[in-house]
Amino acid sequence: MINFSVALQEFELFILILVRISTFVYAAPFFNTANTPQRMKVGFSIALAMLVYSLDRNITYSYEGVLGFAGIVIAEALIGLIIGMAASMCVQIIMFAGHIMDIDMGLSMATVFDPTTKTQVGIMGNFYYYLLSLMLIVSGLYRYLISALVDTYEVIPIGGAVFRPSLYQTIVDFMGDYFVIGFRIALPMFACMLLLNCVLGVLARIAPQMNMFVLGMQLKIFVGIIVIFFTIIMLPSVSTYIFRQIRTIIVQLVNSMTPL
Repeated sequence: MINFSVALQEFELFILILVRISTFVYAAPFFNTANTPQRMKVGFSIALAMLVYSLDRNITYSYEGVLGFAGIVIAEALIGLIIGMAASMCVQIIMFAGHIMDIDMGLSMATVFDPTTKTQVGIMGNFYYYLLSLMLIVSGLYRYLISALVDTYEVIPIGGAVFRPSLYQTIVDFMGDYFVIGFRIALPMFACMLLLNCVLGVLARIAPQMNMFVLGMQLKIFVGIIVIFFTIIMLPSVSTYIFRQIRTIIVQLVNSMTPL
């Protein structure tokens, strides 16, 4: 005879595991792009949830009534969403740096529609984003993200998440570092364009008959391509730094949600 109460508890446990994993897959880099099939996202989430469910059967939780269960579902969804969004924002740093380069080179108006993110992106931002994503895939970031998500069940049990004020402070500090890191990546291009603008300003005073607007646009693109050619070797170190940044922010967020 089937014990329906036990079967229902096991099904609820599987649903709670699936909620955290599915929200993470929805927001995490490499999985949140539009070119990733929805069936693959759903199938991957269910398969990973089944693995987590079968690996650890000692997961316990308790709630009172429908509202209590709904609160646990919302908390699990927030855990996966916060971790996935933090990792995705770290990868988006290179897009911000590329946008600064587009402005310096005069290519900010030459935006294209990216079908993967469904947004208007600049040429350099899209170029650097795909190169960085390729390097992060080669470095095994997707394996780290999956293992980090699975490990969260050991430190943040189901129904035991505590959203402390340090979580807000961690996110605020990260947003400040987001702009600082992006500007540092684009700093060589910014410095070269600043020097070029100074040279064009001096030439405009020396030879006012020259059309510095037309000449400046061509020189900025030419100099920008040369700077990119010489600074492209920085991408491996940039990808390594962003990989470390993802690890740091995930650890800080998990510690901020870990029960005392």
